[in-house]
Amino acid sequence: MYNDVQGRRERLGVKERKEREKEKQRELILQAASEIFAQEGLEKLSIRKIADKIEYSPAIIYHYFENKDDIINHLMTRGYGRLMASLSSSAQNGHDVPEIRLRKLMRSYIEAALDMPDEYMAVQLSSSPDILQHTTFLYEGASVQKSALTLLFQCLNEFMGTAGQEDAANENQELTAQVIAASSLGLVIKLIQEKNIGEEQKSRLIDHYLDWAIAGAKTLGTGTERQSDE
Repeated sequence: MYNDVQGRRERLGVKERKEREKEKQRELILQAASEIFAQEGLEKLSIRKIADKIEYSPAIIYHYFENKDDIINHLMTRGYGRLMASLSSSAQNGHDVPEIRLRKLMRSYIEAALDMPDEYMAVQLSSSPDILQHTTFLYEGASVQKSALTLLFQCLNEFMGTAGQEDAANENQELTAQVIAASSLGLVIKLIQEKNIGEEQKSRLIDHYLDWAIAGAKTLGTGTERQSDE
């Protein structure tokens, strides 16, 4: 009986080592793909180029991933997962008042994006259909389909006190969330591009943007400005 138990443990140990080795190889491939993608763009990414970078044969790459699209999907899922982890953490503090929670959420997005500048630029500036299926968020109904926008939408509803209200209020909050998300993206891209502005100026720009976005949300979120113009 002891020998049977010992044998099962040894087989389990071998299986676990194989799984760890497999995951290590997959990570090596993804890291190489991420570097090529960030430096040269999606159009230059290929199985052959990944294989050359890590000195493997293309056949080995196919042992771990089905094709280039499979690698791209894994890269997007991994990058989006890091971003969502940061956003979720900032939005979970139930002790914060809604305005503070909203400010923390927007700041977390900006800081998380700035922590991965090459990857962020490559993804957000890509017009590839494979990438756009992950990055588009301006279509109607995106606030219930895109996790990051959903968090922003929920924070805005709490901030404006419109949670659970009629469809018109929800539609307006979705538009507000989309405008804030798009303007955040633009700010991040410029902060990445303009490398000589200095940390102090960068901090001032982010703080001013957050003040501006929250002040605008108070108006746009209720639709009062549009109504007064009609």
